[in-house]
Amino acid sequence: MGRTIQDILKQARPRERTVNVCIRGDLAGEVERLNEEISKVAEDWEPSDLTDEHPGRALSAQLKAARDEARESEAPFTLRYIGDRAYSDLLAAHPSENDNELFDSVTFGRALIAASCVDPVMTEDEVIELFEVINEGEIKKLFDAAWDVHNAADVIPFSLAASALLAGLTAGN
Repeated sequence: MGRTIQDILKQARPRERTVNVCIRGDLAGEVERLNEEISKVAEDWEPSDLTDEHPGRALSAQLKAARDEARESEAPFTLRYIGDRAYSDLLAAHPSENDNELFDSVTFGRALIAASCVDPVMTEDEVIELFEVINEGEIKKLFDAAWDVHNAADVIPFSLAASALLAGLTAGN
């Protein structure tokens, strides 16, 4: 006799996804500025003698420090599937004025993130407050994660890096 639906339900857990969001846009901007400055120096610099040190070396050290600081400023956000009924109710609560769209693209995204973010827990007002300080790329990262836990059908494919590491492990390395 095969498994029963009750056996399956006992093992079932809602889909979750954690994304890191850079909450220090000033640091991300500094990384971009330093990258541009390094590119400019790489094109323009000419040493006057063999003892001259390339200015890109000092800039690269600054860039590494800025990137490290920007990474440390990332905050993890864990989003979890809220269930079919709650998701359907959320869609219904945020209809689009355009008949060709499933939901209001502004209010639904905020509500979905608030409803599905389990760490940290946020209200819609707090999501709106967060959206005033992070940029559109970080907002998209949060929305995409919330959307994926509700709509993605497949398990994310294994990464090439993980495959290569496992191949090395199985080869005895």
